[in-house]
Amino acid sequence: MTKTVVVLNGPNLNLLGEREPEIYGSETLADVEAMCRARAEELGLALDFRQTNHEGVLIDAIHEVRRTAAGVIINAGGWTHTSVAIRDALTNVVGPVVEVHISDIHAREPFRSQSYISAVADVVIVGRGTKGYVEAVEEIGVRCSR
Repeated sequence: MTKTVVVLNGPNLNLLGEREPEIYGSETLADVEAMCRARAEELGLALDFRQTNHEGVLIDAIHEVRRTAAGVIINAGGWTHTSVAIRDALTNVVGPVVEVHISDIHAREPFRSQSYISAVADVVIVGRGTKGYVEAVEEIGVRCSR
């Protein structure tokens, strides 16, 4: 049975490629998915890639995959700094949780340096651009091979 990496994206990431390209770059979320899918396949992993602008939908997705995912990669967008509910949902994920942010949230506005997710993540990748997602897939791949 193929292990599945689940990539969850929060609000406004559907606008990647057009929203603040000076911060987030010109790649679209579809580009990110394609990069992650290619790397996951190389590692013998399946990929489940999702995006939502609705907090409850993201929490439901975490609950849905909490026991079955090889690992969860999450870019919760703005909810990173506000959602205790998403943080609490992630504590129930059996596999590793990797928090990803395209920009360096610690070098931006002061409110962005607070992440509720970092405290429950196994790995945090910030400021590596969209390549950070691929690094997250690789991290889960390494943990699956142990």
